[in-house]
Amino acid sequence: MKILLRSSRIVAVGLIGIFLLAFSGLRVAHYPNPIATARLGLAAPSATPKLLPAHLVTPAATPTQLQVVQEEMPYGVLFNGRQIKFGKFLKETKTNAFLVMRNGTITYEWYNKKFTPEFQFPSYSVAKTLTSLIIGKLISEGKISESDNFIKYFPELANGSSFDKVTIGQLLDMRSGVGVSDNYPTGPSGWGVAIAQMYASTDIPWFMGNNRKMSFDPGTDAEYRSVDTQMLGMIIKEVTGGKVADYFSTNFWQPVGAQYPATWNVDHIGGQEKTFCCFNAAARDYARIGNLLAMGGFVGEKQLVSASWITRLSNPVEKLDHNWGYGAQIWHPYPGSLMMLGLHSQFVYVVPKTRTVIVKLSDSLVDADEEPTAAILEALATKIN
Repeated sequence: MKILLRSSRIVAVGLIGIFLLAFSGLRVAHYPNPIATARLGLAAPSATPKLLPAHLVTPAATPTQLQVVQEEMPYGVLFNGRQIKFGKFLKETKTNAFLVMRNGTITYEWYNKKFTPEFQFPSYSVAKTLTSLIIGKLISEGKISESDNFIKYFPELANGSSFDKVTIGQLLDMRSGVGVSDNYPTGPSGWGVAIAQMYASTDIPWFMGNNRKMSFDPGTDAEYRSVDTQMLGMIIKEVTGGKVADYFSTNFWQPVGAQYPATWNVDHIGGQEKTFCCFNAAARDYARIGNLLAMGGFVGEKQLVSASWITRLSNPVEKLDHNWGYGAQIWHPYPGSLMMLGLHSQFVYVVPKTRTVIVKLSDSLVDADEEPTAAILEALATKIN
């Protein structure tokens, strides 16, 4: 009972802190209303998609039919230096869905009892790679170039600093230097940091107009920063003249044969998609996107991703967290492997050599699980049957 009372007190103090912040600064920072902000801050990761406004990503009129066969998962896996049962690994990392696809066939599919196959799971930064796919298509169509400066599309945001020199290529590789750190909040006061403001913002263009200070000159260093992807999303919206969600649906979601509707959270309806995060979809449809990369950009005989962009995605240009390779908005934890990775242990793991895709969607709050989880996925994905 004492523990329960202590926990209740901590929650109460947190709520008070949020509401104090709410009434003093939420409107100024273009946050949602205080109650909406409090709900967002306290929700489980899997519950967040419906707490923010979103644009619909329409699925295929005739979804591709997926074959399903049965593959046994290993009895045990090595996790954080100890051998544990596979089921315990799923439980300890708060997994909600785990799916294996080999050569386009589902060989293993498991859901936490709270979830169903059609549930729209949040992807967090998995969305960064989806944004990269759009950028690659716009480049292949000659509508943009990696050498283009961001302010070419938003001249009103030029401020005479090195911000004006940031290019699309630098944004793709996390080399822009724009000073919005990915330090996530750890309590009510943390909702004042820039990354939290961007996540909850009701006005992304306003946010960018107020966050143009630089941490380093463009191209001189690399640091994982979600603002880089958000700037790419702004370019996509400006160049296509419509919703990012609609463009992605028409050019990728429907062509891969997505079965279920997805959503992409926005600052406000009719506004800007939060392209650094906030794409929400069913596990099977994430696997379909992963399979697009596993098959070299092809769906059947149709090439959706150009050969040049597959090459760009396949070759890391920087070393970032965990000393993993990174480039064009996708991770390279091991040679020959591609990994879409999102906060709270969201994974779409792709090994083109074995044509394997593994989807793991979770509610984990432990970032330290990323590296040992990636090692388990690599072992599963490189397994030759």
